[in-house]
Amino acid sequence: MSASQTSSSDVPADVPTLLVKIFGKDRPGITAGLFDTLAAYSVDVVDIEQVVTRGRMVLCALVTEPPPGLEGDLRSTVHSWAESMKMQAEIISGRGDNRPRGLGRSLVTVLGHPLTAEATAAIAARITKTGGNIDRIFRLAKYPVTAVEFAVSGVETEPLRTALVTDAARLGIDVAVVAAGLYRRAQRLVVMDVDSTLIQDEVIELFAAHAGCEDKVAEVTAAAMRGELDFEQSLHARVALLEGLDASVVDKVRSEVRLTPGARTLIRTLKRLGYQVGVVSGGFTQVTDDLKERLGLDFAHANTLEIADGKLTGRVTGEIVDRAGKARLLRRFAAEAGVPLSQTVAIGDGANDLDMLNAAGLGVAFNAKPVVREAAHAAVNFPFLDTVLYLLGVTREEVEAADILDIG
Repeated sequence: MSASQTSSSDVPADVPTLLVKIFGKDRPGITAGLFDTLAAYSVDVVDIEQVVTRGRMVLCALVTEPPPGLEGDLRSTVHSWAESMKMQAEIISGRGDNRPRGLGRSLVTVLGHPLTAEATAAIAARITKTGGNIDRIFRLAKYPVTAVEFAVSGVETEPLRTALVTDAARLGIDVAVVAAGLYRRAQRLVVMDVDSTLIQDEVIELFAAHAGCEDKVAEVTAAAMRGELDFEQSLHARVALLEGLDASVVDKVRSEVRLTPGARTLIRTLKRLGYQVGVVSGGFTQVTDDLKERLGLDFAHANTLEIADGKLTGRVTGEIVDRAGKARLLRRFAAEAGVPLSQTVAIGDGANDLDMLNAAGLGVAFNAKPVVREAAHAAVNFPFLDTVLYLLGVTREEVEAADILDIG
């Protein structure tokens, strides 16, 4: 589906207007032909909307009434022109412009794989029950998931988000609700967690596999990510198990790291659109510095494994990157990038990402633990990191255009 819409200045509510609707098989010249036909009657354009789905067009034009005595001729001419183009026409008399949209405007992005009619009906019904009105629907993507955006007015963003997110889990879809406005496309900094977000792995578990203690480390990691243990204490406990490991393991771990599907596409597209991208991690600079270079990231910060005499000492150096630290780094990156915090996006999956997600203008829980999904502004539960682009209003066509530019 594609759509376009524009509007002129308001017309008084008592001014007669005509809604001209043309529908049928899409072909070049329909829009120009309609307005060439209307131009002969000296009408002004109040509003236009056009939608094309599977080659079928619906074109609506709201125009002022023609001079006295010409409306009948206008109607006859438009119908004759439409018939000559093998289209159908409908003309409805009325007064004034469209009714004004209600206060409170939000953009609701729905992701499904597949997106069922049942889920779509439930979302639309819930929007109505909250007092919202659906002003426009637009498809952002058809793969790897179906992504559809609803423009909603008449209800504030927070209560709408609460109502829709509650339904999403039951319906097997993801729903993100953000306030409409220019700021949405002005978000120019994206900061993401690394382990189980940018990459599929937990880096410390990769190190632990070489030390033969992966089961014990994995157990502590899982408890920490659920918020059951203090992160700093758990970090020290896990790193201590790596004492004596040869430093040559660092290169092996780097080669074992697996990017999350869609990670390269996400970063490449964001960079093409002018975003700055960074990572913060409770993992280690020995890996994040490599990722920064490989992926062309603007920012990267993590803990650093201490190495002495060619061996891991079982300690980390410098300030620990924990839950609060990630939020501080988001603020630091935003300041360095010259981006207001309200125009940042944070992506993460664990409890230690919560402060960062809440501090950002848009916090996205990616395949996250329940406690994180419930607290974040939006959640994505599909295993493709580039689906986050749809929450930013980026279409699949824009993603593909970025790919072409990259190849070129």
